[in-house]
Amino acid sequence: MLRTLIIDLNKLRLNPVVVTQVREKGHLTRPRLRNPYWFVRKERLARDTTVTTENKAFVKEIIKDKYGPPAIIKGIPSYDQSALIKTEQYERQPWHEKARRCGLIARKIGQYPLWLKNGERIRTTLLQVVDNHVIRYIPPHEYKPAQKPNVANLNKYGCLLVGAESVDPSTLTKEYCGLFRDSGVMPKRNLARFIISPEAAIPAGTPLNVAHFRAGDFVDVRGKTVDHGFQGVVKRHGFKGMPASHGVTKTHRRPGNIGGGGEKGRVWPGTKMPGHMGNRWRIAKGLRIWRINTKYNVMWVQGSAIPGSTNGLVYIYDTILPLRKHKTAPPFPTTFEEELEALTGPSDDIWYEDVHSFKDDTITFQPETN
Repeated sequence: MLRTLIIDLNKLRLNPVVVTQVREKGHLTRPRLRNPYWFVRKERLARDTTVTTENKAFVKEIIKDKYGPPAIIKGIPSYDQSALIKTEQYERQPWHEKARRCGLIARKIGQYPLWLKNGERIRTTLLQVVDNHVIRYIPPHEYKPAQKPNVANLNKYGCLLVGAESVDPSTLTKEYCGLFRDSGVMPKRNLARFIISPEAAIPAGTPLNVAHFRAGDFVDVRGKTVDHGFQGVVKRHGFKGMPASHGVTKTHRRPGNIGGGGEKGRVWPGTKMPGHMGNRWRIAKGLRIWRINTKYNVMWVQGSAIPGSTNGLVYIYDTILPLRKHKTAPPFPTTFEEELEALTGPSDDIWYEDVHSFKDDTITFQPETN
């Protein structure tokens, strides 16, 4: 049954309201990290209301004339591939094995099975590249990260700032919008920095789509795991717990003795104990791309253990595993319009050679030979 809770909000200088609690999956194990939206006054708005309806329509027209339509409008991808691939050409540098390319920002949208041509069923995760654009390139002599990453010879690499998911500039501050002034694109909701080689630099304003990678390549996916809050050892580390009877009292799900006696008399570092579970950055390395759809900017990546929750952000890179790096030259520094047309052809799907395409025949018959 749903319980009706009367919440006293006098301390928040609000009138007491009657709220109906909504039960959902995991409501007991996941604590509330922040106040719900209905804790805020209805009169409180995110922006000034002095702008009239006519002025709002005029601002939208100016934004559309200056930046053009975004790649994703209300969750519906654009079907115009020329809006995703910039036709401006510049002098390209040859690819070499030690070159570092830019990555992409994507959202984890679900899981889907695929079948290989030998009949084997594989599990894949769908990652959608959402409206990626290059915002700025920082050369090696100017790139000074606040936290030094684990990269050898960092002074030889530059940095590429990439943004995803265009937003309305009128809802942002002037200082944040100033980051996108020189790029010529709409302000983005999400930003990420990718360490690249100087020869892999891409001009500001260049769109990036899923064709930046090829079907069959191996990638590393970085995401933040699902936040479960403070959990015990049974859920956090998979402990069995203690018996339910035979004199066991109030220690059914406790860790038990942790072996703190003896000469040291302390808790050893790394001991499995209760604590915060999830909400940590993790990287899944060496995942193969089985299928690519250029119409919706979706890729099918190997496995179902991609870190993060559904609709969570992930960052996709070329893999760093030595045996799974590129053997041939990938799209360098990225894919351009004429290359995409030659790659896809009349179809929007790009399948790896070992994957069975749903458009092909499932059963083939060989002619009988006498």
